[in-house]
Amino acid sequence: MRKLLKGLHKFQSSYFPANQEIFEQLAEGQKPRVLFITCSDSRIVPHLITQSGVGELFVIRNAGNLVPPFGAANGGEGAAIEYAIHVLGIEQVIICGHSNCGAMKGLLKLEKLRTEMPLVYEWLQHAESTRRLIHENYADIKGEELLTITMAENVVTQIENLKTYPVIRSKLHQNKMSIYGWIFDIETGEVLAYNPETDEFEVPQSLLASAPNEHFVHTDAPPVPSAYQKGSQRVETKNAGDLPSWMSHEQANRIYRGSAAAR
Repeated sequence: MRKLLKGLHKFQSSYFPANQEIFEQLAEGQKPRVLFITCSDSRIVPHLITQSGVGELFVIRNAGNLVPPFGAANGGEGAAIEYAIHVLGIEQVIICGHSNCGAMKGLLKLEKLRTEMPLVYEWLQHAESTRRLIHENYADIKGEELLTITMAENVVTQIENLKTYPVIRSKLHQNKMSIYGWIFDIETGEVLAYNPETDEFEVPQSLLASAPNEHFVHTDAPPVPSAYQKGSQRVETKNAGDLPSWMSHEQANRIYRGSAAAR
């Protein structure tokens, strides 16, 4: 607690005065551009990973970055999603999983949680689609590789769950909504993005190839770690391409800056 209080004092005495104008504007209301859904894990810091500023991300966090299907739970996740899309007008969603995820470890040994952590057991029921997919399709894979695949498949599953929300489906039908899946490797700082066309995770920096700010452009993307594969297919990287239609160069630089700047 002493460390937190020292940090609070530093924020109030130095950071806030230097950015007071921004906070005064935010006091009038928020206008985030991205809904960022990720795990509660203390090692995952969305604003740090993306190097985004105060007010740019609307964040939902829970164990396993789960999105319960619409109607499956009347918890905070659904309410926050509804508010973010309907009230705040957010049109871009990122669901971000991560390496060495404790929730995914629990999912792989779900029955052991029934008596030891019944609330965690009940919560992970919302990831049953992921558990069954892994159980029936990856029986020959074990250990860390299985955990990595589970984490990646879970991100894709949560994207599908998100599409069950009426407010999301309506926006998708109007082509006013984009949903993205990320996985973050804690050890390397690498971020990979899901490509629904190839059903693989790829290095997202290639999206910045046409950006005017060369500091964040990486046409020679590093190879994707072999651990990140879905099924028996190795993850492939894209050649430099265009930005998505919804993303401005400025926003792409801001959102992908954390991963790109580390190179």
